[in-house]
Amino acid sequence: MVTGSCLCGNVKYEISGEVGDIVHCHCKTCRKAHGSAFSSIAGVKDSDFKLVGDVKLGCYESSPGKNRYFCPNCATQIYAKKDGTKHIVLRLGSLDDDLKSKELNHIWVSQKANWYTLNSNLPEYLEFE
Repeated sequence: MVTGSCLCGNVKYEISGEVGDIVHCHCKTCRKAHGSAFSSIAGVKDSDFKLVGDVKLGCYESSPGKNRYFCPNCATQIYAKKDGTKHIVLRLGSLDDDLKSKELNHIWVSQKANWYTLNSNLPEYLEFE
């Protein structure tokens, strides 16, 4: 079991299954939403993700059909969900536990912040691949 939470502790979650490979997204919306150079994410099956307690997440549709879910108190991003998918896109900064997942790549480097230099041996893609 893998667990996670928001900054204020209002939102807690559990993952009972596998967390997918790690992708670092440099798209403009991820940078803006996280106030960071990029967002580290991984896929998790809907059926393997469970919120603990009865807290209601805030939601923002950042692009058509894609919603970002966050703590309504501290605004920590928890996950994103695209319409018609059977998985969430977990925001790894909210994890409380270590992962066994491996880093896969960097995506949307065409929108990368010009003040950040990539220094890794991971594949880089101009858009989503």
